[in-house]
Amino acid sequence: MLLSGGLDSSTITALTARELRDPVRMFAVDLVDQAANLTPTELRPTHDRPYVHDVAAHIGADHTDIVLDHSKLADADIRRTVIRARDLPMGNGDRDASPYLLFQAIREQSTVALSGESADELFGGYRDLHDPTVQQTDAFPWIAFGDANSEILTPALSSAVDLDAYRHDRYTEAVREVAGLDGEDDFAHRMRVMSYLHLTRLLRILLGRRDRMSMAVGLGVRVPYCDHRLVEHVYNSPWSLKTYDGREKSLLRGAARDLLPASVAQRVKRPYPTASDPRYAAAIQAQAKDLLGTGNDVLFALVDRTALEQLTRLDPTTLQPEQRARIERAPDLSVWIDMYRPGIVF
Repeated sequence: MLLSGGLDSSTITALTARELRDPVRMFAVDLVDQAANLTPTELRPTHDRPYVHDVAAHIGADHTDIVLDHSKLADADIRRTVIRARDLPMGNGDRDASPYLLFQAIREQSTVALSGESADELFGGYRDLHDPTVQQTDAFPWIAFGDANSEILTPALSSAVDLDAYRHDRYTEAVREVAGLDGEDDFAHRMRVMSYLHLTRLLRILLGRRDRMSMAVGLGVRVPYCDHRLVEHVYNSPWSLKTYDGREKSLLRGAARDLLPASVAQRVKRPYPTASDPRYAAAIQAQAKDLLGTGNDVLFALVDRTALEQLTRLDPTTLQPEQRARIERAPDLSVWIDMYRPGIVF
C-alpha cells in the first residue's frame, strides 16, 4: 500500500486490511527534516508522518517510512533517469524524483502496490473545486489563475505557441463534451463540468506520471478508485450529495469513517509532500547557475535567460513553490535536449 496518511489512501489500506490474514504492508514517503522545515500554510498545514503512523497503529500494519534527503532529490543522475522515464521535460523536479525513489525502494520488497490516486477527482477533494472564484472562471480549474512554468519561457517562444489560445481551445472542447441533465440548475451543471475536467484531463496527467515512475523500476501500481463502476456511480451523484456535510469528499469520508482513526477521518486534504529543505532550493539554483554559464543556444532559445538569472539570486530559504517550479524547468529541459538533440525553429 502507498500511504500518505490522507483519507484516500488510508481508506484503501483499511479496506484491504479487512480482507487479508496477514498485516498490510504499507510504505510512505518522508523527507529528512521535513517537520522542522515545514512552514504550515493553508495548502500544506500539516506533516504526513503522524497520520501515517496513526493508520499503521489503527490497523496493525507492517509499515515502512521511506525517508529521502535533499541531495538525492536534486541528484543529476536521478533527474536524467526521471526525464527519460517521463519522456518529457516537465519541470516537476522533486515531484517526479520523490515518487521514483519511493517506488525504487518499494520494488526491493514487492512487485505490486495499491494507490489512492483519483479519489480527489472523483469525490471532489481539490481545493479549487470549492473556491467560488474558480467555480465561475472559464478555464481549467487547476490553472485558473495562470501557469507559473510558462513565465520562464522566452517571449519569442511564448508568442509562437500562444499558450493562452491553446488552453482556451482545449477547455472549450472539453466543456462541450458534458451533457446537461433534465432539472439540473446552472450551479449543479457547472460542478458536473468541473468534475469532468478533473477526471478526463487532470487525472490522466497524474496517472501518466505514476505509471512512468513506477514502471521505470518494474513496480505495478494499481488504482482501485479508477474502477469504472465506481467512477460511473460517483460521477453521476449530484454535487449537493458529494458535499452533504459542507466539506470536501463527504461521500468517501462518510463511508470510511468507521474504518479510520478520527485524526485521519477528519483530516483536510494535503498535496503530495515536496521538499521544504532550503538546501534543495539552493541545489537547484546552483544547477541553474551552471546552465547560465554555458553556451546552450537551444536551451536559451526556450528559457528566458534574464528571468532565470533573477530566480537564481533569490534567497533559497524564501523561495516560493511557483518560483522553484520555474527554476526546475531549465535543468529538466537541458537534460531532455541533451538526450534528444532537437532542432528549435520558430
